[in-house]
Amino acid sequence: MENQLSRVKDIRDRSVDRGRRGMHHVIFGRTGVLMLFLLAELLLLFLMLHFVAQYIYLFFGGHVVFAFLVLLLIINREEHPAFQLAWASLVLLFPIFGGLLYLYLKLQPGMRVLAGRMQEMDRETCNLLPQDSRIMRELDLQNPRAAQLAYYIGRRQGYPLCGNTEVVYFSSGEEMFEELKKQLQDAKHFIFLEYFIISEGYMWESIQEILEQKVKEGVEVRLMYDGMNELNNLPHDFSREMKNLGIRCKVFSPVYPVISTSYNNRDHRKIAVIDGLTAFTGGVNLADEYINCKERFGHWKDAAIMMRGDAARNFTVMFLKMWDVSEKSENIAVYLKESAKEPPAGSLTDGGFVLPYATNPLAETQTAEHVYLEIINSAVRYVHIMTPYLVPDHELMQALIFAAQRGIDVKLILPHIPDKKYAFALAHSYYKTLVSAGVRIFEYTPGFIHSKVVISDDICGVVGAINLDYRSLYLNFECAAYLYNVPAIRDMEADFKKTLIESQLVTAFDIRHDKVLRKLAGHVLKVIAPLM
Repeated sequence: MENQLSRVKDIRDRSVDRGRRGMHHVIFGRTGVLMLFLLAELLLLFLMLHFVAQYIYLFFGGHVVFAFLVLLLIINREEHPAFQLAWASLVLLFPIFGGLLYLYLKLQPGMRVLAGRMQEMDRETCNLLPQDSRIMRELDLQNPRAAQLAYYIGRRQGYPLCGNTEVVYFSSGEEMFEELKKQLQDAKHFIFLEYFIISEGYMWESIQEILEQKVKEGVEVRLMYDGMNELNNLPHDFSREMKNLGIRCKVFSPVYPVISTSYNNRDHRKIAVIDGLTAFTGGVNLADEYINCKERFGHWKDAAIMMRGDAARNFTVMFLKMWDVSEKSENIAVYLKESAKEPPAGSLTDGGFVLPYATNPLAETQTAEHVYLEIINSAVRYVHIMTPYLVPDHELMQALIFAAQRGIDVKLILPHIPDKKYAFALAHSYYKTLVSAGVRIFEYTPGFIHSKVVISDDICGVVGAINLDYRSLYLNFECAAYLYNVPAIRDMEADFKKTLIESQLVTAFDIRHDKVLRKLAGHVLKVIAPLM
């Protein structure tokens, strides 16, 4: 125990040293050079658009005609109205520049190529996870509406409803971390890790030690992380270092000094799969703040789940599909053989139903939002939500309002100490409307709540990486697990009630006396919230 505490202190000291060197690294390191190139390209783009604007002005006899044509294009695209409004506002404010910027970003071919490759992956893997009709029939008998939701996810995303799965809920990153280490140490065949954030420190170094040992034992280890990590969390050669250790490593959408819309679609998923039999997901990334080994924004409250059984197969395919977006050499079926064991008769749904699913912002299917809407709209007694960000679109707002107005107990817990002030101001801009309708909003006073948990009526819920904002619902690659009649839902509700005790209710008085600057920022940011 003393050795572990000493090690934590040593790593904390090194983290402080890295923090002191952070500004120097940003200015003079690769990140600084990258930012300099991006700023130069932005300036070049601005000058180019300004140059082209002069000819457009002459060709159309003014900016009004050009702006009108771009607005026609925006309005007639099959896109969410909030995104149309944001772009239309930009074009109305800056007719030629805004219109040219819209055309420049929308005409880039890179995202269409990526979308096509993902569609190809969907076709190649559609038969790997067939739906067990017995499980679907059983859910239909218990709750036809929940079965319809499962049918929708299966049809749109290709992930089946699963039984034969044990679910364990973790009410903190610390709990999840300890169990994750145990499961990694028990790996026999393969380990897949996919995380939005990985940062050097005690948490990652502890996991890396295990991974290195498992590689020596002959276990296949793969690691995938989002390219934004290379800006401030990890050195640029981190992936090469991992490969030198025998860990197959891949960076999703690395950031280059080229302006592209692809940077707007991040891999926000949190996935760990061990041997195709055990899987983790939730809000916990692999960085010290998630286990309160490093303090940021007060106490960090998070949540995650572990699934042991058939549901892990969904995550196995989920990971490999994302991994294979840039290559075509995978035989995914090989990785499903270890977990393809017939469960004992009669035990298929004793532990409830689990449906892990992923979202693809390039597929124009809002699975994440549809799942949340279905839970809210079908609630009979209560809907309890923990989320770090609250930037709902019109549909989610109306669902929350209507639920409260028809007598459903709707409670939301959000952070009291924000990690992003602009997101905090945006969330506050929705408080008045929601509270007036009867929604009760609480703020977690010890610090920052990062849990992404929805529970309803002691019977169903969602745990995953998906926030209640435009970025998670429409722009990022995400994942979560829908749970129905799973015993762990009781633990989720107990955690919500415990967190509620540590949170303060937001009243109409608080809303009236909120900071003027925060109110103003929230109202202004609302216009461009879908583009942030």
